Amino acid sequence: MTLKTLYASIVGICASLALAACAGNSSVPSGVQSSQTLSAGVARVAHSACPQVAFGKATCYALKVDKGVQPLCTGATCGLAPIDMETRYKLPITKGSGQIVAIIDAGDNPSVATSLSTYRTQFGLGTANFKKYNQSGQQSNYPTYTGWSVEIALDVEMVSAACPLCTIYLVEANSSSSSDLNTAELEAVKLGAHITSNSWGCYGSLGCADPNDFDTKGVTYVAASGDSGAGDVGAPAVFDSVAAIGGTQLTKSGSTYSESIWNGSTYGCATGITKPTWQKIIPDSVCAYRVADDASAEAGCSPGVAVYDQFDGGWGSVCGTSAASPMVAGIFALAGNATKQHGGQTFWKAKHHKHLWNISGSCTYRQGKYTECAGWGSPKGIGAL
Repeated sequence: MTLKTLYASIVGICASLALAACAGNSSVPSGVQSSQTLSAGVARVAHSACPQVAFGKATCYALKVDKGVQPLCTGATCGLAPIDMETRYKLPITKGSGQIVAIIDAGDNPSVATSLSTYRTQFGLGTANFKKYNQSGQQSNYPTYTGWSVEIALDVEMVSAACPLCTIYLVEANSSSSSDLNTAELEAVKLGAHITSNSWGCYGSLGCADPNDFDTKGVTYVAASGDSGAGDVGAPAVFDSVAAIGGTQLTKSGSTYSESIWNGSTYGCATGITKPTWQKIIPDSVCAYRVADDASAEAGCSPGVAVYDQFDGGWGSVCGTSAASPMVAGIFALAGNATKQHGGQTFWKAKHHKHLWNISGSCTYRQGKYTECAGWGSPKGIGAL
């Protein structure tokens, strides 16, 4: 069974059982996970930045570091700053001009342009080339607020941190239903996006994304894997046309940086989804299907990344793979060859592994430099792209 056939089957089953959850309602089939479950270590220091939802409906993956852990702060005192990511990942930030990175999120953040300007001014990134659209491609008639304001601010600021010269499009879906998010995804491509970043998904399910909407030739699709640990990988990160990005814990000591596997990163074997030919290095005895993750970047909550969201009270610290996805999307833009990519395949090419940091730490499965938790590692320059 192909992935597209599988998706159609799931949608058909949902319809026949009248399970509105697959389209974004609150009905939850018995025994199905209904909301994001954070690992114990993560739950002690952070909480979800977005409303939790029923099976089949998308949730964002941004996590807010609790105020008790991260007190009142401003700029880099809130967490990692652009210079930290640029230094660790050896980013050529003078590149990226003309590359369009589109962020797809649900609902409006009415102050996102002001927030982005404040963030970039604070860290000396210059004026952003930024445009906001609704899911119909209009720069007006924006949707209502859905609780995703922190996610939206995080996304545009992490693209800025990785690729200050990129053009950033924010496409706001009317809601977090599958139909609206898929419409926004398609609209981003119509608007000319070279790369799309999706810091949302549905844990352990294909119910919130259609693979047909993530397979336009010449567009690089990037998605966060989630923050629930092992076993709950879901759409859109599990599509073979999408680069599934997990999380690391980036640590700075003086002028020295190091990374380890982040204990919240979602990963695993996507049962039922055909294994891409470029993943044949993973024995079928370990996983006979699509394996996530492909690569990773900073997502850890100690201290998290500094984010400014005027709509949600200003400066704070945010973590989760929601930070990693737009960061890697920005790095794809620096490489300038998004039209030649195909999902996460580039990270699986042996000649590219020297351009990725090897991430240490324990994980369910490791083979050489590869771990499910962090994929082939985090970027060391743009040589792997």
